[in-house]
Amino acid sequence: MNNNNLLFSQGKSRILLSVAFIILAASTVALVVFAYAGASHQAVLPGGIGRSLGLTGGHDKIAVVYVEGQMVSDKTSDGSGSAYSSDIVKAMRKATDDPEVKAIVMRVNSPGGTPVSAEEIISQMKKTRAIKPVVVSMGDMATSAAYYISSQTDRIVADPDTFTGSIGVIWVFENKSKSYAEDGISFYVAKTGDYKDLGSDKRGLTTSEKDYVQSVINESYDRFVSNVAKGRNLSEDYVRSIADGRVYTGSKAQQMGLIDDLGGLYDAISIAENMSKASHNAAIVYMNEPGGK
Repeated sequence: MNNNNLLFSQGKSRILLSVAFIILAASTVALVVFAYAGASHQAVLPGGIGRSLGLTGGHDKIAVVYVEGQMVSDKTSDGSGSAYSSDIVKAMRKATDDPEVKAIVMRVNSPGGTPVSAEEIISQMKKTRAIKPVVVSMGDMATSAAYYISSQTDRIVADPDTFTGSIGVIWVFENKSKSYAEDGISFYVAKTGDYKDLGSDKRGLTTSEKDYVQSVINESYDRFVSNVAKGRNLSEDYVRSIADGRVYTGSKAQQMGLIDDLGGLYDAISIAENMSKASHNAAIVYMNEPGGK
């Protein structure tokens, strides 16, 4: 009888220890998952971890891609830039390739940037839109090249006081020849063509150089106007009539046909969710950090 009682007690102890171990393991996993989700700003378990735990199964997602700051192509292009098209395209490709992501919301908060950075982002937008909707949510500002990329999406949402528009192209040249002369500095420039030192601050532009520069600007401007007209389903003549560099508020831009809806980021997410026919409780996943971090 004593031996039986001893065996029974040992068996009971083993059961209690097993239960305690399971509870401890589950708590540890929950903490790890919570920490991971918090660090990555994801509203759901990452696919790999979730699937390995058997906790996910085709959960619909709406991806958010930030375009924040001056737009340039690469981190080596311009130290002042913070919206790098190379990083933005990478984030968009990742969201595009994820079958659980049903739509993408681009949070645009930028004064504009280089034509190359805009064209790179638009090129990826076209590929993405062939597969899933892309909606823009404008922040404080989405002007110039930032409006350019916005105009190429399926829908644009802006706050009433968002600054947008500023459709146009600018190229600035400095002439410090007078300052150099006053300091007694002179230059000898050896070059292989008349235009090789165009833009140097050592001298002003010649008449022919001014004509050439304006032709380059006009080419970019015509492409800007044409693509905005196509993207917004407006006539080129109308777009050209309002494309003089002026900034418009979100409210005014809506009246002019430059944006679609007034609202914030989560309004844009709701619109993207409806456009994609994703489940009503689709998870929000952030593909990159704002400000090019």
